[in-house]
Amino acid sequence: MIRYVIAFLTLATPALSQDFSGLARVVHADSAITDTRGGMQLNLGLTQVVPYRVFTLDEPRRLVVDFREIDWTGTDKAQLDQSQIAGDVRFGAFQQGWSRLVVDLTEPVVLETAELVSNQIDGTAKLTLNFDRVSAETFAEKSGAPASTAWDVATALPSLPAPTSEDRPLTVVIDPGHGGVDPGAIQGGVQEADLMLQLAVEVAEGLNRTGRVRAILTREADVFVPLEGRMSIARAAKADLLISLHADALEVDEARGASIYTLSDEGSDQAATRMAERHERGDLLAGVDLSDQDDRVATVLMDLARAETEPQSQRFAEHVVTGLRDAGARLNSKPRREGRLAVLNAPDFASVLIEVGFLSSASDREILSTRAGRARIVEGIVASVLVWEQDEAARAPLVRQ
Repeated sequence: MIRYVIAFLTLATPALSQDFSGLARVVHADSAITDTRGGMQLNLGLTQVVPYRVFTLDEPRRLVVDFREIDWTGTDKAQLDQSQIAGDVRFGAFQQGWSRLVVDLTEPVVLETAELVSNQIDGTAKLTLNFDRVSAETFAEKSGAPASTAWDVATALPSLPAPTSEDRPLTVVIDPGHGGVDPGAIQGGVQEADLMLQLAVEVAEGLNRTGRVRAILTREADVFVPLEGRMSIARAAKADLLISLHADALEVDEARGASIYTLSDEGSDQAATRMAERHERGDLLAGVDLSDQDDRVATVLMDLARAETEPQSQRFAEHVVTGLRDAGARLNSKPRREGRLAVLNAPDFASVLIEVGFLSSASDREILSTRAGRARIVEGIVASVLVWEQDEAARAPLVRQ
């Protein structure tokens, strides 16, 4: 069993037991990650004391610092990262009430000292973390996700709309990709996480207005929801269908239009492989360990469940292609794709991932950046859900036979 490095603030002394006066903010002039003779130092100036914890994860090597809670507004990544050991830095909301800083490490280092000092006069604080270089073996031994349940970040189930009739309505969970510490693709000043949340809200509104569907979001703000959290939300809501929304950005402005993904055992093409890597990297950047997730899909019961939900997912994907085309939304030259995508792994409900366009395409970006531009996508998805519901209801007697 691998061990983990963890440091956290205990509010025990009178100086540190003060009530929080709103959200802590970063004092940028006092904040930097720098190299030292022995390794690396992280200094973070804060407007007030906050509880925190520190741990490292391997493969890839990264440092994770959790806070409760910090406003990162105005923080400049380039100004913060002045270290050769810090290959990349990401920060933002992780869950409601929680923030996270993730540092990709170019060398193995472990936490040597941790200190959070409070200024008695103005209440500001400064966190100083010192890291020493170690061997790869020592880093691997000391790395791992914390086991303490006291710091577990619970995923709160969003408020669920009331059923629209005495019969249980079709429940569709809309999953806006990325969020918080994982912004997703960024191009032309547009951030995938923000854009997909706007689109998800519009799709959910459109579905709920039909009176036949109960639509639920996996996140309602700019927070990161780990894969397991998204699955938990869908299961708690008794989802019939999960729709994950994304918009990629490529190095060149070539690809454009929407693609619809369903699960397959193998990545069937380069695009599917890239999409799978983006999902895995997003959860890794947020410090989430998915190494044990395949254990739960190895049972006979789940294989039996998939025998029903996988064909449902494929049929829905075909309806989405038709629905988007009929609504006049732009489709990719190859709109139907399959891949090994973790978000589609659940066996107990149908699921698809819709890549609604490419932020690297100026024309796609223009379409996706306005409500009017997104309207055709919303129309196409809503129509496809309603047609799919009718189709599956007609098949139900045949399945029971």
